[in-house]
Amino acid sequence: MSAGFRFSRAWSIARKEVRHVRRDPFTLATALGLPILLVVFFGYAIDFNVKDIHMIAADRDNTRASREWLKNFTSSRFFKLEPADPGQDPQSALDTEQAKGVIIIEPGFGNDLGAGRPAEVQILLDGADNSTTGIISGYLIGIQQAAWKKISSGPRVQPLSLQTRFLFNQEQNSRWFVVSGLVVVVIGVLSILLTALTVAREWETGSMELLLSTPVRPLEIIFGKLAPYLGLVLVSVVMVYLVARIQFGLPFMGNHLLFLAGILLFLCLCLAQGLLISVITRQQQLAMQLSFISGLLPTLLLSGFIFPIESMPPFFQYLTYILAPRWFMVISRGLFLKGVGLLELAQPLFMLLLLNLIMMGLALKRFKKDLEP
Repeated sequence: MSAGFRFSRAWSIARKEVRHVRRDPFTLATALGLPILLVVFFGYAIDFNVKDIHMIAADRDNTRASREWLKNFTSSRFFKLEPADPGQDPQSALDTEQAKGVIIIEPGFGNDLGAGRPAEVQILLDGADNSTTGIISGYLIGIQQAAWKKISSGPRVQPLSLQTRFLFNQEQNSRWFVVSGLVVVVIGVLSILLTALTVAREWETGSMELLLSTPVRPLEIIFGKLAPYLGLVLVSVVMVYLVARIQFGLPFMGNHLLFLAGILLFLCLCLAQGLLISVITRQQQLAMQLSFISGLLPTLLLSGFIFPIESMPPFFQYLTYILAPRWFMVISRGLFLKGVGLLELAQPLFMLLLLNLIMMGLALKRFKKDLEP
């Protein structure tokens, strides 16, 4: 082995890898087409805004006040109200999953309301899906307030007036929240998978052993192998970025240079992880399985993409510190939706840099072992 890192040798490996990618339509289609397809598909499929909630209404009072109160549900885009059949037990609709909720207005509702007495309405919700139930409960509070203003006689005295204003994502568009996280999920998994499969294929064909027998340093091999895929995935990032901005109207409130710094650190870490997987497995099938296990599952479950990290048990909160998607998720959503600056992103950027050094060190150490007689 010759001493010192020589860029010419690393560049020769990179050019060979570029020619290999150009001759492989599957790799090009996976790198350039799959991210856009996944972002568009899941961007529309995943929607945290619950709409068209089927409700059964049993109006046993049947007065003008009860009809006016129910009209607030029919005028809302969140609910689809259906009157209960005569003689039907409204609760049976929940048992048979025909409705998400049941509204029961007992006789005397209008009289109590007109006399200034507390008027009660019973609402039964299907609590099997607790996430949906929580959202429906929030909708009911808003509808109750709107209904009270319309049907109550006389002014309503409020000892405290509470006004809420959303600083970020004021439209409460859940697709903006989802798509800004999908950028992390799709690009991260793609980077790991691309490197793991392509390098593992070289182990299977024997071309990697031939390369290792030449006087090339492990760091030169790593640079030559990762650089072409870094450029390829960067093209995918640009395409995904354009789809997010144009197709979904996702705003970008932050600094593009900070986003570029974060994406470079994140991609280098994911590519190094894929390289390490290929070195350990040396088989495409096993490399693909390990890539999905180590890339997709932590990104979906432990990055904050769906479940808030603050709500996790302490063990899993600490576990997320060693996961790159957890930190880039903060960067992506912070820059897209909040417009945070370098001070707020100092910790995520530092952690990505630290994890890069660790992952590169592991891959380099494994390569050195393969070079030993």
